[in-house]
Amino acid sequence: MMLSQPLNSYKVLDLSRVRAGPTAVRQLSDWGAQVIKIEIPKDNSNDEGETDNADYQNIQRNKRSIAINLKDKDGLHILKQLVNTADVLIESFRPDVKYRLGIDYETLRQINPRLIYASISGFGETGPYKNRPGYDQIVQGMGGLMSVTGLPGQGPVRAGIPIADLSTGLLLANGILIALLERHSSGQGQWIQASLLASQIFMLDLQAARYLVDDQVPSQAGNHHPTTIPTGTFRTIDGHITIAASEQKEFQNLCKALNIQDVASNPDYLTPEKRSMNREQLNDQLEKILCTKSTEYWVNELNQASIACGPINRINETFADPQVKHLQLTAQLEHPRRGSIELLGQPITMSRSQWLIYRLAPKCGEHTREILDELGYKINEVDDLITDINANQSSILNDGGYIVNDDDDDDDDNELDTVAQ
Repeated sequence: MMLSQPLNSYKVLDLSRVRAGPTAVRQLSDWGAQVIKIEIPKDNSNDEGETDNADYQNIQRNKRSIAINLKDKDGLHILKQLVNTADVLIESFRPDVKYRLGIDYETLRQINPRLIYASISGFGETGPYKNRPGYDQIVQGMGGLMSVTGLPGQGPVRAGIPIADLSTGLLLANGILIALLERHSSGQGQWIQASLLASQIFMLDLQAARYLVDDQVPSQAGNHHPTTIPTGTFRTIDGHITIAASEQKEFQNLCKALNIQDVASNPDYLTPEKRSMNREQLNDQLEKILCTKSTEYWVNELNQASIACGPINRINETFADPQVKHLQLTAQLEHPRRGSIELLGQPITMSRSQWLIYRLAPKCGEHTREILDELGYKINEVDDLITDINANQSSILNDGGYIVNDDDDDDDDNELDTVAQ
């Protein structure tokens, strides 16, 4: 049975760059949304390195590309034509830039009142930091994540994935879907604002609650849970195992499986609170037993005892895992130069709908003619527009963005500063 693509009736304009915005777009395009990526015109003759890049294919798939200059009247007119029939526009300009370009929400809603306009910034559209460039690395530090990541006393540690970028994109996609649902009743679009800083702080979750409610300032807890013990990583004879057995029954079962029932009855460990207070002593006792046998042995033994546990896998081991293979999380596409490539898909399944990776990431402007034709431009008009784009290409690129020959904006070298890395 062919499953449906639930978002295939929605049109999305992607003016975002780098990771946070494209992550939000990917959440929509994988489920069928029709996406047009609006890019700075550039010379494609040497771009194979970029479009062949694994991460570029990862975050820019399932979209078409049009190359236009938004400071040029023709380019701006084309964008507004696209806005007229779009459902969603996603952008990651510095907050002040969209107003100078004349593509801010208030301007575009006059063209299409049903437009969902989604903005990503580093620190917010207003406030003292609004025009600062913001990147995942910076926000992991400012948002408190580095202070609770790593081993005790190690000093600040960056998370191994761009968590601020990814969470911002996922949360923005969620906001877009909420706005689309609301539009069914109101008939109106709205402006959605997301920032890396707010998203990163949201992701602090229990660590934020510990501070806001209990006035605790969390610190690094390493590979063990900051409050529930035993939950953490332990050495085995040939590697490591991760175990979660903090509930009373789980803890008793763990001690039984390790043949250390005396530990379960020790007054120091009788309650979750006492186990947390005496965490180092307890973890040392558990590891003394666990390091006598292999990871595989303990994973089998503990799972038979209904204790949550697992190995610490490297990335290649993760994708070789039989359960991961069973979940069918990836899809294969044929790339003209790299051959068959495998891309990570969506992590949820639905009974009547499906995600789909059906299009490689495009070259810049790859679909310009096709999109202009859909807008009703005649062949000679399309030829003239593309000739103008090619003629102005070097000046657009040398000027650092969409701004071209603008005597009033001499400081706009980084006009397209993005907020996600």
